Amino acid sequence: MKKVIITVALLTGVICVNARKVTEADVPAAVKTEFKSLYADVKEVKWEKEKSNYEANFNQGKTGMSVTITTAGKLMETETTIDAIALPKAATDYLTKNLPGKKIKEASSIKDASGKTTYEAEVDEVDYTFDDKGNFLKKEKDND
Repeated sequence: MKKVIITVALLTGVICVNARKVTEADVPAAVKTEFKSLYADVKEVKWEKEKSNYEANFNQGKTGMSVTITTAGKLMETETTIDAIALPKAATDYLTKNLPGKKIKEASSIKDASGKTTYEAEVDEVDYTFDDKGNFLKKEKDND
C-alpha cells in the first residue's frame, strides 16, 4: 500500500509540473490583455500554466483552440483543432504506414509566433508532429 501511495504522489507531481490549471485572477494582466486583443469576443476561457507561460483554452465558434502567451504578453503559438482528414497527405500516409489500424484521436494545426505552421496528430496518447508539408518531425507522450 505504501508503494501505491508513493507512486500516485510522484505521478501527480509530474502531471502538475507539465501544466496546471489556474484561475483567471492568477493570470498576469499582460497575458490577459494580449488574449483579449486577439479574441475580444471569447467569453469562456480555461487557463493553464505551462512552465513560465500561460495557455488559454477556448472555443471559437465550434472550433477548439488554445493560445500560449508569455508572462510578458507575447503570443508564442496558436493551436486549432482540425479534422484528421485536414492533415497533410504525407502526415496521414506516415501514420497509416507506421501505425496500421490505429485511429487518430485528435488533430490540430499549430502556428508559432513567426507564422510557421506544424501539424499534430494524437494516436494512442502519443502526439506525432509534422511540418507544413506533412514530413514527420517528432513524437512525444501526450501531456493532456
